[in-house]
Amino acid sequence: MPGTLNVGVIGCGNISSAYFRLSKLFQPIEVKACADLNMEIAQAQAEQFGLEALSVEDLISHSELDIVVNLTVPNAHFAVSKAILEAGKHVYSEKPLTLSLEDGLALRDLAEQKGLRVACTPDTFLGGTHQQARAMIDAGTLGEIVGGTCHVLSHGMEHWHPNPDFFFQPGGGPVLDLGPYYIGNLIHLLGPVRYVTAMSSIPQKERTITSQPRYGEKIPVTTPTTIHAVLEFANGALITLGASWDIWQHGHRNMELYGTEGSLVVPDPNFFGGELLRSERDGEFEAVAAEHHPFGIPNQENSRGAVANYRASGLADLAVAIQTGRDARCSIERPLHGVEVMTAILKSADTRQTLELQTTCTQPAPLTAEEAQSLLRRV
Repeated sequence: MPGTLNVGVIGCGNISSAYFRLSKLFQPIEVKACADLNMEIAQAQAEQFGLEALSVEDLISHSELDIVVNLTVPNAHFAVSKAILEAGKHVYSEKPLTLSLEDGLALRDLAEQKGLRVACTPDTFLGGTHQQARAMIDAGTLGEIVGGTCHVLSHGMEHWHPNPDFFFQPGGGPVLDLGPYYIGNLIHLLGPVRYVTAMSSIPQKERTITSQPRYGEKIPVTTPTTIHAVLEFANGALITLGASWDIWQHGHRNMELYGTEGSLVVPDPNFFGGELLRSERDGEFEAVAAEHHPFGIPNQENSRGAVANYRASGLADLAVAIQTGRDARCSIERPLHGVEVMTAILKSADTRQTLELQTTCTQPAPLTAEEAQSLLRRV
């Protein structure tokens, strides 16, 4: 394993604590500094996790940092990632990569000009369960994948998030916020998308916050919150995607894939682990025995019980890719294609037209148990 690359983080909101805590699991990276527009928040995180608190400008220009993680709000992703590249540093961004295909292409071109890498979450597809699903599909266990369904349905973020406004503005909504996990996993499992068609609506024109500290405040909704799409993949598979923040209860599974020799239920791609269910032709669904994989081992407790959470695994994989010259599994071509898929869904719904995509990508290389183990620090 090559040496360690130094990492800085811009954006010290809710998700940053997970990065600061979980990055310590991985040997190719070491987080050194953090920054936020609110210096008090940056200082609080720095004190808690033993980091250096810097201004955004000072972190970007820091001579000892190799990779900068962009955890800013989605509508700032492009500008911040661009500034990082212009300062000569590699970028690892939270999803979505950008809010438009044009901005994503500009980042890709700038990175190529400067000989730098850009990668982007989600990295949950590196989890043991999703890697096992990929191995089953690659081995032909299900035959040819001909179709599938994905559902990400809830009643929105205003019930738990302290500042949910941006979720309901352009650049938010369930497709751009949660879609990256589903589209990213589908690209991992099936490859690129060729055509998209969709419809959408805004059933509630305003939302009432029921979380603290803004309980009772009403916020406007200016982006679709219920979207139904059909994706045609380059391999011919047709996948339906239902995404909504207007649903109280439902009975749908997160992801099902249908092959000529059987069907596969894939757990929530927002998480690294979970249970696979498989049926053979006319047989019943049965649990698939989990194969050993380091990123499938539960390592924390939450409301779901013991779960596997290896956030920052994609960042560690990027570090090794930089050092060895290989492709990063979260490299820009895949989240860029994902951005086009998601924005095409919204555009198709707006125009009532089926859209052919401009971009394509390769599937990321599978992550074997041995490769995953090599990313982890020895304890």
